[in-house]
Amino acid sequence: MGRNDLAVPILERIGGADFAQRSLADISRTTGGSQGTGYSAAFQKAVLPAVLIGIGLAVFQQLCGINVVFNYATTIFQSIGVPQDGQLLQTVFIGGVNLLFTLLAMLLVDKVGRKPLMLLGAVGLAILYLIVVLMLGNKSPQVSWFLLAAIGTYAMSLAPVTWVLISEIFPNKVRGAATSIAVVSLWMAYFILTFTFPILYVHLKDSTFYIYSGICVLGALFVAMKVKETKGKTLEELEDVIIGH
Repeated sequence: MGRNDLAVPILERIGGADFAQRSLADISRTTGGSQGTGYSAAFQKAVLPAVLIGIGLAVFQQLCGINVVFNYATTIFQSIGVPQDGQLLQTVFIGGVNLLFTLLAMLLVDKVGRKPLMLLGAVGLAILYLIVVLMLGNKSPQVSWFLLAAIGTYAMSLAPVTWVLISEIFPNKVRGAATSIAVVSLWMAYFILTFTFPILYVHLKDSTFYIYSGICVLGALFVAMKVKETKGKTLEELEDVIIGH
């Protein structure tokens, strides 16, 4: 029994016999056999725009700066005089908020859509970072609330939705190679972020978050202009939309 034979009952249960036949035809058309599925195919002219968008999303997810809050929370809270016990407690709060809002994202991603959540995350972080700079400058302990708000905003938008988009926007034929390129780009950006923050913080102190705010503004413009909504579409329908078949 072939893979198509196994897929037919499932597809028929989802949308009926006609839906099953159309879906199988679309899958066959977009996979196009086994040729041209390597890394070189991911840089062909027809699919390169989608690959570049995936790389852009992956890099933005890290360079938006939120992981410095995860990794350097004690340094940030120490700068405003929070005692060690308070620093550890804030770290626990950060983990809890991250979990809670990630679960919320799972409920919203198919209702609100990918692009609106990405825009919400980018704009929300840009604004919150500006407030964080002011609060840190005033040594205000209330900054913890805004850092937690930033964590929550990230956890229900850029953190999970970037991964959803990366899994959806690439054509079937090059999805494996293109996804791995985007993921490598993401971890390279993570390295750059965590390596540069201590250096920037020594020289710029609280103003470092101005940089991340600016990156978030650029990220919002990138999402608004380049990212197409993928909610409610099959992978084969998305391929037609994204690469313009």
